[in-house]
Amino acid sequence: MFKKVLIANRGEIALRVVRALHELGIASVAVYADDDAQAPHVQAADAAVALGATGPSAYLDATRLLAIAREQGADAIHPGYGFLSERADFARACAAAGVRFIGPTPEQLERFGDKAQARALALRLGVPLLPGSAGAVTLDEAQAFLATQDGAGVMLKAVSGGGGRGMRAVRTADELAAAYERCRGEARAAFGVDGVYVERLMAGARHIELQVLGDGQDVLALGERECTLQRRFQKLVEIAPSPSLPQALREQLIAAALQMARAVRYEGLGTFEFLVDAASADLPFVFMEANPRLQVEHTITEEVFGVDLVQAQIRLAAGERLRAIGLDPAAPPRPQGCAIQWRINAETLDAQGHATPGSGQLSRFDLPAGPGVRVDTHGFAGAAPSPHYDTLLAKLIVHARGGFDAALRRSQRALAEFHIEGVPTNLPLLRALAARSEMTSQGVHTRWLEAVLPELLDASKHIAVSAQSTGAAGQNHSKPVADAPAHAIVAPMPARLVQLSVAEGDEVPAGAELAVLEAMKMEHVLAAPHAGRVARLLAVPGIQDTQCGFKMFTKEAAQTLFPLQRIDGWGFDVEVLYIARRRGMRLVEAPINWYYQRDSRVRPFHDTVNMVRELLKIRRNGNHGCYDLP
Repeated sequence: MFKKVLIANRGEIALRVVRALHELGIASVAVYADDDAQAPHVQAADAAVALGATGPSAYLDATRLLAIAREQGADAIHPGYGFLSERADFARACAAAGVRFIGPTPEQLERFGDKAQARALALRLGVPLLPGSAGAVTLDEAQAFLATQDGAGVMLKAVSGGGGRGMRAVRTADELAAAYERCRGEARAAFGVDGVYVERLMAGARHIELQVLGDGQDVLALGERECTLQRRFQKLVEIAPSPSLPQALREQLIAAALQMARAVRYEGLGTFEFLVDAASADLPFVFMEANPRLQVEHTITEEVFGVDLVQAQIRLAAGERLRAIGLDPAAPPRPQGCAIQWRINAETLDAQGHATPGSGQLSRFDLPAGPGVRVDTHGFAGAAPSPHYDTLLAKLIVHARGGFDAALRRSQRALAEFHIEGVPTNLPLLRALAARSEMTSQGVHTRWLEAVLPELLDASKHIAVSAQSTGAAGQNHSKPVADAPAHAIVAPMPARLVQLSVAEGDEVPAGAELAVLEAMKMEHVLAAPHAGRVARLLAVPGIQDTQCGFKMFTKEAAQTLFPLQRIDGWGFDVEVLYIARRRGMRLVEAPINWYYQRDSRVRPFHDTVNMVRELLKIRRNGNHGCYDLP
């Protein structure tokens, strides 16, 4: 068994892994970005090391993570989910460094982390598939594929990663180019790989995934999870087992998942995902993708099967067999009751399903309790969620031995007991969803939630108003941008400007794309609220508005907006610059030691820089800019 494990992740999953390691008697090492310094997983781990950077890129720095693992004497790395969890190159680097990657083998990551390779395996084994590309495609290739689908539309998907990032449904040729670029941008930001593949769009389907465990010789399935309730391809509610799946079809899905896992002698945890149309006699299910990692929704499988999947994953990585950890492939455990997971996100939705990440500080964070209620979260009263990451704030997991109806009633009670103030969340929306008759009957498909979203939003507003403590529910408390001129269109969230889609003087209709923003690892279109003419462009690509009185700039944006000066011939090597524009600061070039160690003239700037760093969590890499007041 491992003696010490580094957790290369953040948020609730990092805390979940810390707890699993503690119960196994294994020491834990947390890592954290600058904007995660006060996160619960940092406090809970036996040791914690700063990554010295801000945002998702901090957790994607494989070289830095391995260096910390060696310094701390860790003999294994747990990647959690997202970030580096599906990167075969990272798993190989771990092996080369003598550190065990807790997950499948590099070869399995390569096969299943690349969705096109996973499709090729399914094709070879005779597992049903939708028509699609054999690998990443160019825009021209995607357009050619769309033209052959007889109006059915296509799905664009990132070849790596998951979580709904890098995915778009496209029905017309006019939509394709923009969707293609959004998919590539999101995939690059979240997974470090921007390849996109294409497959035929399957309308009216349900999304079912199978939980598989393997030890390199034997494989076992711990049932399925119903993941049909989604918004813009991001799961919102998951159920185990599926309350609507016929037993005969369930057995076919299990057989297909195990066939694929056996073919590669699978190791560790994996999820095999399918689209299901039980009413179709010709094609009742198709393989969609495999996720060779721990899933966000692993919790509900744990509840109905009584198996700690995180501990099982760690023990399998340490070389134990399935039977040694109490799982017999010849006689897998049977599910007990039903469990439902509700994803509580720090966001609000509009009628089109576009999410606006919430910002602020959690002034109230009261968790529900009682039999069969579990909450996995990194939230706490006083926390201020960073705008740089996924909006997931908490996972409410409800289990009832009486089956789905009992679990749904218990969910309604637990959702009503959950109180969050200070940051807008989707709690009112989830309460409205839990009350819908379609939830009881499960008469839903993967696009159903988007179809009824206007009704749900209307109901959620009434729920928020009638609640005894409305607090900040449904409101975004971001401060107004004080220096924005009249009639300016301001980003609705803290975000980075990816691109401007218009030029000064352009006449635009209502709803036209003005710019593309990146927030919470997703790309968002800033649309014109009404028709008009673009009089001025007040920003350039690369700016990130923090909505706290300062702005941050990439090097390219800074060079456009500010004159640069050289000091003593120092070179310039900065990945990201932050400039307190409202304080009239002027950017100069110098290494970080310059203002720490030079004469008293510089020391006042040292204090100012520390203040800026605290507010904006400055990312520093190599030589860095310093700030000079005129």
